[in-house]
Amino acid sequence: MLGNLRVSERPSPVSSAGLRRFWLWAGAALLAAALIGSAAPRVAAGEDTGGVHQVLGGGKTIIEGGTGAPAYIPVTTVLGFHADGQGGAFECLALAPTAGSGAPESGEFEVNAMYVTGKVTSVQVSHGTAVLKGTAVVTGLGAGPSEPFTFTVTAGGPGTTATLVISGRTFHEILLEGRVTIH
Repeated sequence: MLGNLRVSERPSPVSSAGLRRFWLWAGAALLAAALIGSAAPRVAAGEDTGGVHQVLGGGKTIIEGGTGAPAYIPVTTVLGFHADGQGGAFECLALAPTAGSGAPESGEFEVNAMYVTGKVTSVQVSHGTAVLKGTAVVTGLGAGPSEPFTFTVTAGGPGTTATLVISGRTFHEILLEGRVTIH
């Protein structure tokens, strides 16, 4: 029967009903994964979890005071991290306005002021705050091939605070978008 049909006339091996069924199952699996993840126990302030912790988060932040005196140029960051007892990863890209765009008045954050990409080697959780430590490659401000860092963060969404200490500098950040979770 298929021998007399042209290639364009052959029936599709995946019917539209089969495709709908696939997407229905895929959606159900994603929903189930989200529900299971949201039901996972969280570490409450002061709660002991036997030393096993998972910290993860990401989003957009603004650095309090920007570059500091004398210019006070605003700086935003995009960050992402995850860590547990086995280690983890930390990424932070700091962006500043372009010099020709009227900085510090510009709202166009396009200049890569600093990039930190590192491995988390230890995690401590206490009273709803996580402290991640490790080493990172830093480009831009504070550049170095193996800089020790400490990242301190509290769980939550926008308004959550974080502090990154690296290359002899301390950056106090406020989460504008995203979420930090501590299990």
